[in-house]
Amino acid sequence: MERHRPLSHLGVIRARGEDAATFLQGQLTQDVVLMKQGEARLAAFCSAKGRMLASFQVLKTAPDELLLVTSADTLPATLKRLSMFVLRARLKLSDATGDYAVWGQLGETPDLIAASADGAGAEAQNDAEKPAHRIALPAAGGVARTLWLAPAGSALPAGVAPLTEADWLLAEVLAGVARITPPVVEAFVPQMLNYESVGGVNFKKGCYPGQEVVARSQFRGAIKRRAYVGHVAGAAQAGQEVFSAADPDQPVGQIAQAAAADDAAAVIAVLQVAEVAAGAALHVGSAIGPALTGLAIPYPLAEDI
Repeated sequence: MERHRPLSHLGVIRARGEDAATFLQGQLTQDVVLMKQGEARLAAFCSAKGRMLASFQVLKTAPDELLLVTSADTLPATLKRLSMFVLRARLKLSDATGDYAVWGQLGETPDLIAASADGAGAEAQNDAEKPAHRIALPAAGGVARTLWLAPAGSALPAGVAPLTEADWLLAEVLAGVARITPPVVEAFVPQMLNYESVGGVNFKKGCYPGQEVVARSQFRGAIKRRAYVGHVAGAAQAGQEVFSAADPDQPVGQIAQAAAADDAAAVIAVLQVAEVAAGAALHVGSAIGPALTGLAIPYPLAEDI
């Protein structure tokens, strides 16, 4: 059965104006200009050093409007930084969180939500009568995930099961695509989070902040750190370091995202590939902290395709 809930931990930045697409083309890792109306894509916003400042689901609602769905706790700083680069570009950036209800759905049957949103279909709409937008996300353990954006105040459809916040956050982690939050701002280049393997980086497009570093990481040697989904035998949170029992002094990775899973935690951990391949005993917080086990990447890496 499909389940859904409002997602208060997500916010929305609106870019509106005739230069909206070209401006974001010069800021994000995604090829925004080539996006079709109604299309959504994953993207990162990086520093000049190629480190991720924010992550987005970018939705093109009209030729002159794009919505950036991002973590609510990084939105103010992200909006401020993006606004610094607008200069004479013909667009306006704004916090549009209050204009939208953002819902998360686990399971199939998206038409039930569409039917409650003034008849909007499964594809995104941009007119006043059909304003609901659907964003398909990577599945979590084989379970479909969908984001829905509808006008603020829209009611959830009747006859479907509620979804707890804990279940949605767990599904985010199990899908293996980390969302940037304050503890890990500037901690990773996109490839450390496998963003190029899930369509979040386009290497054919032009320049954006950090593009040289991101490209060099891709084409001048193997990626030495990757994001794995794993299980921690205890509590865990984003930003915590991971240590090997064989070398307690130097961290070998960092938790990018965590969610409670019964009395333990599911995590996305960015780890040294060599340590994982060697089967090192890994622990969170210290070399004698809770064990990190069950490591896997839930989708093919681009280098393996």
